[in-house]
Amino acid sequence: MHKIRISFDKIKKCCKIKDVEIHFLFIYKLVTPNQRIAMSLVSLKNVSRFYDAGEHKVKALSNVNLELDKGKVIVILGPSGAGKSTLLNLIGGLDIPSSGEIIIDNNDIAKMSDDMLANYRAKHVGFVFQFYNLIPTLTVYENVSLVGDITKNTLDYELMLDAVGLKDHKDKFPCELSGGEQQRVSIARALAKNPDIILADEPTGALDIETGIQVLRLFEKMAYEFNKCVIIVTHNQNIAKMADIVIKVRNGKIESVNNNEKKLEVEEIDW
Repeated sequence: MHKIRISFDKIKKCCKIKDVEIHFLFIYKLVTPNQRIAMSLVSLKNVSRFYDAGEHKVKALSNVNLELDKGKVIVILGPSGAGKSTLLNLIGGLDIPSSGEIIIDNNDIAKMSDDMLANYRAKHVGFVFQFYNLIPTLTVYENVSLVGDITKNTLDYELMLDAVGLKDHKDKFPCELSGGEQQRVSIARALAKNPDIILADEPTGALDIETGIQVLRLFEKMAYEFNKCVIIVTHNQNIAKMADIVIKVRNGKIESVNNNEKKLEVEEIDW
């Protein structure tokens, strides 16, 4: 093996670059593809949310601090009333905090106007609700293709319907579908939007095991291959076993944030 001697003075003279640039160049070269420097897409700083209830204030979230990255499947766990859905609504710009900052892609959405929030939701967030929010007078395909009216960076609609097993149902109306099928249309619509953040509230609750596995695989694909931040709210402890990060919420506070070092394949989950 031949040894290669590198003169930094010669590199600087030849390339006309500075010491700091040399330092960055060699750090960059030494970082392998599996050692990417993670940049937080979502950052919550001392976020609290209170609601008025007569003379009293109800505390839904209290002093929440979180850093969430792209390319991850994140599961938020907690009992009913713990603050999971409030947290999801705040990240999605459907609600604003009583105090604190929500920094997403270097923008504090807590300070945005209503129009700016609407634009943020339209371009950057894909929602999968417990309630499907489909338009009854539109076909399956038309419900999914609606996202093309608010953003131009969409994925192929039929491909997304095929991914959730509904390509053959594209000309049907919501009333002709089961609850599980309507949920899958909602998921296809959220994915077709090609957002930076996918927020899913109990996305497998109305699905059979086979379709649930299919949908969770699709979420993984969006996170790992398309570098999306996928956030799933659920009370199902088993679904958390396939997540990269598990956040436990209780009484409006973050109880724990854990990297899942022993994550399971979707097919290994007990339903």
